[in-house]
Amino acid sequence: MEKWFNVGKIVNTHGIRGEVRIISRTDFPEERYQIGNRLFVFIPEKDPIEVVVKSHRLHKQFDLLTFEGYENVNDVEPLKGALLKVPESQLTELGEDEFYFHEIIGCQVISESGEEIGVIKEILTPGANDVWVVKGTRAKEILIPYIDDIVKEINIKEKKIKIHLMEGLL
Repeated sequence: MEKWFNVGKIVNTHGIRGEVRIISRTDFPEERYQIGNRLFVFIPEKDPIEVVVKSHRLHKQFDLLTFEGYENVNDVEPLKGALLKVPESQLTELGEDEFYFHEIIGCQVISESGEEIGVIKEILTPGANDVWVVKGTRAKEILIPYIDDIVKEINIKEKKIKIHLMEGLL
């Protein structure tokens, strides 16, 4: 069975020429939304629809896409709320110290001294660096910036991440 990875959500249409507004969920928008790239639209209760990116541009905090064969707002209106996904076969090999979100989410976070901090449940991408949202062992949410001063070791195979507890982090 094919494994799928979320790369964005169609939140609205944009204009009358078939453009859709995407909230991106990928670290690689320039690759995922490249002209000619194939994406799959997942609408609840329906089979995935394969689409080919015709154009891509940025507008405010959104990625705007058009798809081949979807020429006007009436064509893309039914896609609102759908998820854009890619199959595992489209994932490319990453460089050393680079990770996909799905590899980080679910990892156990521990301090350098071995104290269990919690499990990463989400990754935020607000700007200069990613921020990992950790469900703490005491039911509290902890925000961990993904920077070298804090993240000391990532072991994807064992799903463990070792961090340096800077003052004020917890």
